[in-house]
Amino acid sequence: MSGAPAPLRVVSLVPSLTEAVAVSTPPGTLVGVTDWCTHPADLGGAARIGGTKNPDTAAIAALRPDLVLANEEENRAADLDVLRAAGLRVLVTEIRTLEQAFAELGRVLAACGVRARPGWLDEAEAAWAAVVPGDLTYSAVVPIWRRPWMVLGRETFAGDLLARLGVRNLYAGHAERYPRVPLDKLLAAGPDLVVLPDEPYRFTRDDGPEAFPGLPAALVDGRHLTWYGPSLAEAPASLARALRAARR
Repeated sequence: MSGAPAPLRVVSLVPSLTEAVAVSTPPGTLVGVTDWCTHPADLGGAARIGGTKNPDTAAIAALRPDLVLANEEENRAADLDVLRAAGLRVLVTEIRTLEQAFAELGRVLAACGVRARPGWLDEAEAAWAAVVPGDLTYSAVVPIWRRPWMVLGRETFAGDLLARLGVRNLYAGHAERYPRVPLDKLLAAGPDLVVLPDEPYRFTRDDGPEAFPGLPAALVDGRHLTWYGPSLAEAPASLARALRAARR
C-alpha cells in the first residue's frame, strides 16, 4: 500500500512568492530562497542561494528541487536557462497589474500542490475590491533609486496599485518601465507629490524628500507597493494612509 506522495521541493527566486508559498504549504516545502527573502521571518531550514540577480545556480541544482519559481522582471533569463539546462522545472511569472498578480499567485500555488484556496488570497482580493476607483486625483513621480534617479515608468505592478488609489504616475507613458530621469526633469514635470518607497532604494525622511523641496512626500512601505502575496491584504489601507499623510 503506497503512502502519501512526498511534498514538493521548491526553490523561490522571488521574495513575494517565497512569502506566498511559505504561508500556504506544509513546512519544508521551500528548500531554497534568496538572500532578499525576508518574509515570513521563519523560513525553516531553507538554504540561502544568493540574490535574485545573482543566484548560485549550482547550489540550486544540488538541492534537487521539483520546481523553481521565478519572475520575468526580477530574475535574469540567462540564470533561468542554466537551471533548465540542469533539468529543473522553472515556472516564470509575469506580474504587471493587480489582476495578473492574483492570477499568477493562483498558478504558483497550484503548481506547489496547494489544493484549497488560502484565506489570505480571499482577503487580499476583498481588500482591493473595496477600493473605490478614483479619478487619478494626484499626479506624482515615483523614484525607486537615486544616484542615478530612476522612476516607475510604463506597465508596472506598483504603478497599477497607485493608480487604483488615485495617483497618476507622470511617467506611466514612458517608453521604458524604469527610466533614468535627471532630478531637474522630475521637478520640471510638475508633480503634486513624490512617492518614495523604502525598497529597492531605502528612501527615508532624511534621504529623499530633501531633493523635492516644497513637494509633499509620501513615504510608503515598499513591501506594500511592490510585493504580490499576503501583504496585498494590508496594502490598500497602508498605502492610502501614507498618501493622505503626505497631502495634509
